[in-house]
Amino acid sequence: MPFDPDRPRFDQSTFYGRLLHFAGMTDPLIAFSSTSELLAASDLMQKCREKKPTLATLEELHRAQCLYQSAFHPDTGELQNFAGRMCFNVWGGTMLCGAMMIWYKSTPAVIFWQWANQSFNALVNYTNRNAKSSLTTKDLIVSYSTAVSGALGMAIGLKTYFAKKQSSPLAQRLVPLGAVAVANAINIPMMRQNELKEGMAVTDADNNNIGVSRLAAAKAISLVVLSRNIIVAPCMILTPIIMEGLNKVAAFRKHINKLNIPTQLALTFVIYGAMIPVGCALFPQQNSIKLSTLKRFEPEAYEKLKNVKGDRVYFNKGL
Repeated sequence: MPFDPDRPRFDQSTFYGRLLHFAGMTDPLIAFSSTSELLAASDLMQKCREKKPTLATLEELHRAQCLYQSAFHPDTGELQNFAGRMCFNVWGGTMLCGAMMIWYKSTPAVIFWQWANQSFNALVNYTNRNAKSSLTTKDLIVSYSTAVSGALGMAIGLKTYFAKKQSSPLAQRLVPLGAVAVANAINIPMMRQNELKEGMAVTDADNNNIGVSRLAAAKAISLVVLSRNIIVAPCMILTPIIMEGLNKVAAFRKHINKLNIPTQLALTFVIYGAMIPVGCALFPQQNSIKLSTLKRFEPEAYEKLKNVKGDRVYFNKGL
């Protein structure tokens, strides 16, 4: 099969194919690729789209495709901001999740790191949004402030509750996970609220825009919220459990002041980094919804889309 710059290298109908695709796209080692290298990759992909001759080998084409998919928005083709790219997420997420688990006892630290985490999440959500849907400055401010408030309320509330109950250190270490999960459930829908209000763009099987659907938006956002929480949960559950176990080892406890922070960050990097492609691959990026489902739950959209070729419509769910 000839190389197609807009077709993923691996079969996207299977979880394994999507996992290989996102493992390349979210590789933390390509996060620091230079702008010139990224633009060169974009130019090469454009030449391939225009069927212009190129001396690049198939391996070089796949490398350029990986760089392009990691740094350019799939809807607009624009170069994404550095910190919002999914390939940078391993680095940013490691520092923030690690910090929330390391400094979970101090209330000022809890407030600061929850704020920092939600600021980072808001940037990632905005960068990886479905760009076909409009988003105003007011929407961004409301989304950001609501998510921060929700995360802080959950974190401080759980911290206070567990302190009063004199819960185990392990239970207190899991407080950041609860705050992150709640914030994701607030931040992502709020960031994409216009899709819920007005509907998100849907296409036919040939990728032609044919209308909008609020039900498609609800499905897309639900899948993204679930994926994000699945990505973060293992590191924020397993890391505290492993650290509690290590604290019982005399040799580790003897050097805990030196080993505590680097060990937690290393565990977070490995577990969180491994889960990013897994979470992204759980559901197809180009998702779909059946016309029969639209007919039942969103009849007004169905009436406009019922003559489409096939039995379903398609949409980019976002990351």
